[in-house]
Amino acid sequence: MLNFRKPLKLLSIILILALFFTGCQTSDSNEAFNSKNKGKLVVHYIDVGQADSILVQVNNRNLLIDAGNNDDKDKIISYLQKQGVKRLDYVVATHPHEDHIGGMSAVVRKFPIGDFYAPKVTNTTKTFENMITSLNGKKIKAAKAGVDLNLGENTKCEILAPNSDKYEDLNNYSAVIKITYGENKFLFMGDAEKLSENEILSKNFDISSDVIKIGHHGSSSSSGKAFLDKVSPKIAVISCGRNNDYGHPHKETLSELKTRKITTYRTDIDGTIVLIADGKKISKQ
Repeated sequence: MLNFRKPLKLLSIILILALFFTGCQTSDSNEAFNSKNKGKLVVHYIDVGQADSILVQVNNRNLLIDAGNNDDKDKIISYLQKQGVKRLDYVVATHPHEDHIGGMSAVVRKFPIGDFYAPKVTNTTKTFENMITSLNGKKIKAAKAGVDLNLGENTKCEILAPNSDKYEDLNNYSAVIKITYGENKFLFMGDAEKLSENEILSKNFDISSDVIKIGHHGSSSSSGKAFLDKVSPKIAVISCGRNNDYGHPHKETLSELKTRKITTYRTDIDGTIVLIADGKKISKQ
């Protein structure tokens, strides 16, 4: 008579180990983040030179806003991995300029993603085509005013722009995002210019924020006086490249920030900037 007990016992052990390792791999989208900053919102303004890429981590969820230039893909992927990112719950491509979506196709191929948002506008560039191809038929949700993203407990994430269906300048299609965590408020402007800012003002949205990511890398085409007055930030972050060809940030923008005594951080000077909010106060790492 054949003895099936030993093979059955071995099979049981293999199945248990398989279930265990599968569970370990999928139980947590961001274990490293949990261990260090549980109960906090962490915003990483990644230094990608004359470009934008921002990682927001809260409630064990990850939101990526933009993905730099084409040459930034490896740096962004490496940075996300170092922050313990295993999955991106939300990805927002604010608008289809290369310095905001350049690394997006590589990021999308590297990480599992949840919802992907972008404004309803296309571009004829190879970079845009690569991004669309990388999504492999995944539905792109419209980034527009009135859309909310679910970042979990004690957190509100709302898109405040674009507010129109058509603009002459791609920058004004930018998804403008406000995140509120407890009493702390962050505003992310993409490359939105004064036209979009004025539309936001006309809608009378609550844009008051502790921190603003300045629009269009500090260009004088953004950050209008009335807009800055209503936001009334304590901290401004400018993402720009050292000695860039555009002269960003423009002196007019820096002057407006200085006049209002807004603490200003710049990726061309400070490198990657990490701000941590506990719902009451915000500190720089």
